[in-house]
Amino acid sequence: MADLMPLPTPEDIRAERAENPKLRDRDLATRLGITEARLVAAYCGAGVTRIDPHPDAVMGAAGELGEVMALTRNESCVHERVGRYENYHSGQHAAMMLGEDIDMRMFPAHWCHGFMVERESETGVRRSLQVFDAAGDAVHKIHLRDSSNLGAWDGLRSRLALADQSQRLELAERKPTEAAKSEPAKLDILRKEWARLTDTHQFLRLTSKLRMNRLGAYRIAGAPFVRAVATEAVDLALQQVAAEGFEIMVFVGNRGCIQIHSGPIETLKPMGPWQNVMDPRFNLHLRLDHIAEVWAVDKPTQRGPAVSLEAFDAEGGLILQIFGVGKEGRDSRPAWRSLVAGLPGLAEEVA
Repeated sequence: MADLMPLPTPEDIRAERAENPKLRDRDLATRLGITEARLVAAYCGAGVTRIDPHPDAVMGAAGELGEVMALTRNESCVHERVGRYENYHSGQHAAMMLGEDIDMRMFPAHWCHGFMVERESETGVRRSLQVFDAAGDAVHKIHLRDSSNLGAWDGLRSRLALADQSQRLELAERKPTEAAKSEPAKLDILRKEWARLTDTHQFLRLTSKLRMNRLGAYRIAGAPFVRAVATEAVDLALQQVAAEGFEIMVFVGNRGCIQIHSGPIETLKPMGPWQNVMDPRFNLHLRLDHIAEVWAVDKPTQRGPAVSLEAFDAEGGLILQIFGVGKEGRDSRPAWRSLVAGLPGLAEEVA
């Protein structure tokens, strides 16, 4: 077997950045054959500070920064929400941010490397908090805005800084996406227990108990629980939601974080393979060409059926989920349910 190419040194990384100052971090890291976290770490002591990455520390800091932009992404979708970090709930295995604007679920085991980043740009210094998983992939980022509390920045950096400010980063191997797991012999149990759900959060516990995962369960459950729909259904749904003005919940996540937008979407701007929501406080960037499978899903709850549209990539990874908003006084669930029912289905079941 041929030897692996040596990793670029921090000096190599900074030299490449100097030659490509406008390239996004993610794209520059790909060009160098490294993860984004290794790129950021190369600037420790030169605008970058290693910090405690735990959600308790990062969310506490975020709460002092006032209005910011929260960003969570996966390979196929970027979710950006402007607002304040408020109403944080810590948890050993799962933590929550339940603010009016910023709504997130966090899994602390994957918050492994944290940085406070300052970078000169054409419009001045740009500041952000960035968290990465064990492999060096981005989990969550917090970008300061002109309206943010810049006065809190230096104090937070002093408080959160780690003793280790090395420019080199030890990373674990990236774990592959889990492929769809089904247990056809347990189909009757799956359907029986699915019909008894009272909350959507019970679903993953059910699939785990049956040694399946989300996509594996969808592939065998059949009507009335799921319906395979065309891959273009997500874009059609976004267009119809924007045209009709009702409210949806958009979930986008990775192993360490799920970020949620609740409300309408207004401005759609397609560009190449991307469909983009470009609203003042919510942006979504979705690679339509990455969508390999879409399922319309119906789960019973105490508040009525929760209908979702869920898109997966070719490896079986979840790209995003969309639900109708069901708040008292403005219940968009019936309109959303009707929209999903009218989306084009597949001519045959997904193999």
